[in-house]
Amino acid sequence: MSFKCLAKALRTITDNDCAYPRLLTPVDALSIASSSAVRAANPAPLDEFLAAVRGAIADGSLVSVLVSKNRRPGDDLKSVRARLIELRGAPALSFVHRHATRDVTKNLDPESGLAAIAALLDAGAVPSFAHATLQSPGRGWQLMIGRSGRQTLRRIAGAERPVDSGPQAASPALPAHDRSKRRALALDLPFLVDLGITDARHRLVPSMARKWKQIDKFLEVLDGALDAAALGAGAPIRVVDFGCGKGYLTFAVHEHLRRRFGVAPQVTGVELRADLVDLCNRAAERSRCEGLRFVQGDLRSFEPEAVDVMIALHACDTATDHAIDLGLRAGAQVLVCSPCCHKELRPQMASPAPLGALFRHGIHLGQEAEMVTDSLRALLLEAAGYEAKVFEFVSLEHTNKNKMILATRRAFGAGSAERALAQVDDLKAFYGIREQCLERLLRERAETRLTSRE
Repeated sequence: MSFKCLAKALRTITDNDCAYPRLLTPVDALSIASSSAVRAANPAPLDEFLAAVRGAIADGSLVSVLVSKNRRPGDDLKSVRARLIELRGAPALSFVHRHATRDVTKNLDPESGLAAIAALLDAGAVPSFAHATLQSPGRGWQLMIGRSGRQTLRRIAGAERPVDSGPQAASPALPAHDRSKRRALALDLPFLVDLGITDARHRLVPSMARKWKQIDKFLEVLDGALDAAALGAGAPIRVVDFGCGKGYLTFAVHEHLRRRFGVAPQVTGVELRADLVDLCNRAAERSRCEGLRFVQGDLRSFEPEAVDVMIALHACDTATDHAIDLGLRAGAQVLVCSPCCHKELRPQMASPAPLGALFRHGIHLGQEAEMVTDSLRALLLEAAGYEAKVFEFVSLEHTNKNKMILATRRAFGAGSAERALAQVDDLKAFYGIREQCLERLLRERAETRLTSRE
């Protein structure tokens, strides 16, 4: 560039010591032009990082941007992660601000999102972060800003740009903001209309939303238990559902097993109320549910044939114990119970010295009685040769009866049974418990077998 050309670009600036403008000399103009050219050819690492983020947004390849290492020790914001999503048909950045005790999510359009990332990396801002990482195929970058303000940008190892499949290579589809959850059953099944779960157009009835979620979660739990017990090969699975009520779960289990194994299972729903038994049988006939039937009876009178899966949900108080005993007598490989109304042990429980102050509150005593009851049931199942788990079935927002006991038959040695029974004795002694229903039923059955042998 000649000085003659530079002279044409002369401009005026305000001098700090004088209110009058002064002209740039050719040497000043050359210095400014050279500095601008250097900055354009070598952008700051922060600018280069933001440009890489912008490019990854533009071609839809951005996986995430993680901003971390807060420079402000007193600020509880630990990190901020942004990912690319589709929101109302357009790309957007979904930010998750991770604080010490909570996460806050905010969605921004791409330009606002880029500005937010830049602000988080501003040394003079609050909060201010020193590290940023871009994860994206072909754009794996890490930006580090030192205390002195020095910026360093490096490529993440193994993040080389992939080879395009051609000039018309399609951009990857963005994840939807509201992802549809995979459900075990579709809503277009005819029996769902008969049972009032869906309307005539197969739309979920709003008041049945919680029930539908519980059914879906139960089928997920059942699948895991079937896998653990290696059930499903050979003959159709035999299931009995005690206290089935209107049959919501019974129908769902039958349909789910039919679809999973390709053969109609033998499912029996047992219910004391005759009107519900008739309603369910008519619905099963209309929907042509082969192998599904409903019978009138209760846990104390029903004598099941051999079954593979025993289900008893929301059986009150000792009815859960009778259901477990029936499942054991029928040789079930899987037992699924959701206990309710733990009344038997509460009046028996003493207040051991360390827990006296705790148990003087009735609500605490009730909760402790519930835990002890279900713990004894799990131990007795282990003594009978099952692996037993007690866990939360669904969130309390969907039902307050959310505890489940899941038992799967296992081949345990005699030592395991003895240890489980010793723990039963220890719990009973500690709380002063004289009798527990399931233990009594198992003991009576064992004594009957011994007497018959003699």
